[in-house]
Amino acid sequence: MSIELHNRLGGDRISSRQIDELIGIARGLVADEKLNQAEVEFLHKWLAANAGVSDQPLIRVLYRRIDEILADGVVDADETAELLDTLNRFSNRDFELGETLKATRIPICQPAPDLMFEGQRYCFTGTFNYGQRKHCEQAVTERGAIAGSLTQKTNVLVIGVYATDSWKHSSFGNKILQAAEWRDGGQPISIVAEEHWVKYLS
Repeated sequence: MSIELHNRLGGDRISSRQIDELIGIARGLVADEKLNQAEVEFLHKWLAANAGVSDQPLIRVLYRRIDEILADGVVDADETAELLDTLNRFSNRDFELGETLKATRIPICQPAPDLMFEGQRYCFTGTFNYGQRKHCEQAVTERGAIAGSLTQKTNVLVIGVYATDSWKHSSFGNKILQAAEWRDGGQPISIVAEEHWVKYLS
């Protein structure tokens, strides 16, 4: 066995062990359906120790996200809810690790519409590769849009890339169902995937 192949296979075993360990940690953290500051900080330390030796994009994404959450020293209610949802789905193996899942069965608009920002109202739901929800909202407000909760005045609902076929059972499923119901009833609201929205930011 070549040294390169040996190292690659060894790396695969390390990565698999890391994922198994992370799933165990996530299950422990979400068991009571709550997250506190100390638990988030513990997870951050584990991810920091493992991100550098892992080839799993999800570990790096989680580390970066929690790094952002802790940047101001405070974990607020929105950040906790978003992280809890992500860890719940991760611990249940609801999405393929390291894979960007396309929202194929989610009721996104087909074909995906052209997006504008000036004077438009945006709502974001789910877990985003781009950053925390507040960073997504900032990206559109800087371009002249309004960002906030889902209302009948919302023009665009953007769904985070880490969405799965079990989205109806996730904490953000109600928003998607409501938006789809309004759209089907004739309201001019677009439902788009994160990857489509990101194309319009450049």
